[in-house]
Amino acid sequence: MIWFIKEGHFTPLIRGIFTALGIAIGIFGLKYMDSLWVALLGLLLAAIGGYSSRAAMLKIKPFDNSYKRTRDSYKSKDDSEDK
Repeated sequence: MIWFIKEGHFTPLIRGIFTALGIAIGIFGLKYMDSLWVALLGLLLAAIGGYSSRAAMLKIKPFDNSYKRTRDSYKSKDDSEDK
């Protein structure tokens, strides 16, 4: 498995790095570079870190493969005959 994904979530270290780095890039982009694009990149990274932290708190697994089993459970015998 990939080292930065554990049990279907980003690891806490990666979530913290995304959030802190995103905030730092956003501040740097606005204060020192006057670049909205750099600030938006920082906002995007901070949002990814924040949303993945919330998903971990709510036990939502965005990188889990359980959807495949769910999708297969909706198949019926009629689906294979239609093709």
